[in-house]
Amino acid sequence: MGRVIVFGSLNMDLSIACERMPRAGETITGGDFLIGAGGKGANQASAAARMGAEVHMIGAVGADVFGERLVEGLRADGVGCSHVTEAKGATTGVAVITRCEGDNRIVLDPGANHLLDADAVARALDGLVGGDGAGSVFLVQLECDVAATLAALVCAHRLGMCTVFNPAPACELPVEVWRHVDVACLNETECEVITGTAPVDDESALHAMELMRAWGVRTVALTLGAKGSLVLGDGGLIRSVPPKVEVVDTTGAGDTYIGALVTGLAAGLPLEQIISRATEASALATTYLGARPPA
Repeated sequence: MGRVIVFGSLNMDLSIACERMPRAGETITGGDFLIGAGGKGANQASAAARMGAEVHMIGAVGADVFGERLVEGLRADGVGCSHVTEAKGATTGVAVITRCEGDNRIVLDPGANHLLDADAVARALDGLVGGDGAGSVFLVQLECDVAATLAALVCAHRLGMCTVFNPAPACELPVEVWRHVDVACLNETECEVITGTAPVDDESALHAMELMRAWGVRTVALTLGAKGSLVLGDGGLIRSVPPKVEVVDTTGAGDTYIGALVTGLAAGLPLEQIISRATEASALATTYLGARPPA
């Protein structure tokens, strides 16, 4: 199995449940307060490591207790953290999550996540793969500095790595970046921002995915929440429907899907098998509270 290298965010999640979302200016009483490890990058790295991949994390935390706990947690999951920087004078990223009826809303302070620049990421990649990234998978999101993230994609692609891009949180991006992306994985909201098309049915979803393929992306995975996912690659369209589960919390379900996806890519599995496993893992991730499963 090839290795998985993740450049991404490490956040501490502060999560609280409520019966309904508060209105503007309103204070309501909640409960079930949780403090847990999060950040899309760290979540995806942890999921991949738990599924058996050799995973290395590139990122930054503050010189504080949150940062210490996040790095300790990743190491406990089997993630290599030699390229996670402890930034003096910066705070670790924090996500404030409101949970309501199995759904969630998130406010994020990126903190140290935005400190690493393109040169720092390139040096970390060189230290991990040298000049040959063949057989390795490189995964990024958009919770770190955007310019550094896009430059890292270009660098990894030139090194021969399989590049996987989860454009979340979504923003406008230069079209030319997509030719450096082997696999794009995005949800319905991100799809609409990126392509200008809301995937409300099969026709609109296929239109959006075909557009991204025309930009240069080889495989596009569109996650659809409880409806599963649609994946368009060289072999045509794959539809994957999740098993029925009792949903407790959707936080981290998409990150689990991506963790399973990159694990399958690193193992060289057939795409249909990869997507089936990712869909099942994502469904199971909604059966417990928080972004990561209990130890």
